Amino acid sequence: MTGLPTIPGASAIAVSVLTALLEARTGQQIASNRSWRIDTALKPLLRDRGLETLDQLVGVLLEGRDTMVGDQIVEALVNGETSFFRDALIFDSIIEAATAVEATGRRPRIWCAGCSSGQEPLSLAMLFAERQQDRGVPVPEIVATDVSDAAVARTRAARFTQFEIQRGLPIRRMMRWFEAAGADWVANPELTRMISVRRHNLAAEPAPPGQFDIVLCRNVLLYFAPPIKAQVFARLAGALRSGGTLVLGAGETVIGQTREFEPSKRLRGFYERVASPAPGTRNAA
Repeated sequence: MTGLPTIPGASAIAVSVLTALLEARTGQQIASNRSWRIDTALKPLLRDRGLETLDQLVGVLLEGRDTMVGDQIVEALVNGETSFFRDALIFDSIIEAATAVEATGRRPRIWCAGCSSGQEPLSLAMLFAERQQDRGVPVPEIVATDVSDAAVARTRAARFTQFEIQRGLPIRRMMRWFEAAGADWVANPELTRMISVRRHNLAAEPAPPGQFDIVLCRNVLLYFAPPIKAQVFARLAGALRSGGTLVLGAGETVIGQTREFEPSKRLRGFYERVASPAPGTRNAA
């Protein structure tokens, strides 16, 4: 980590304990220029527990008598920013990538790594469900994972507030694919049946079983240190078929980070897994 975050009113020891806990549990780091995130994210937890300072919260953690506080801290600190059809133009390219897979006679498999509260996999489900209705093609298998238990639970529930449902989701799709539930909106079971949801630590655990044709891992690698980032790239490469497509966030790249991927020649801004060498050619001149 390049410089320990500092927070007014919190001791360096408290900040060190909190950032170390997050990194140990998830592999994610908090840069010094984003220290505000610690204070902002943990304020609701302080309020719920009747505490005034981060030092008091760390004191509860270090006492070891409360087995829930560590999980609550990590859940609060994990970055869960997302929205429906985020960076909307990429979804057209995802459809193009899936179409290329279908041309080989296979049903595409898609992995949303770091799915947060589920808007990304549900956006994909809407696109492919509409495509199936229009063209009669099978929908892909979609696997959604996140390190946060709360995020996994929210993705499975597919329930969103009025504010969340309006972020990136056109009214036409909202009315077609969601039903009002009090003040919230719940996704149609036709969508949720398309998505397999599970908890997964991208920094420490093997990829979900089977090979995928498309992996979305957007704005997740930003929070990993270089050694962990290299491990994650290797894990993502192992999860993809040769020539499979990797989708990163707008501010992320494989260039200078890994040799497992190269910029796609077909899909602008996407990356493809480098084909494995044929047997007997690895050491060829």
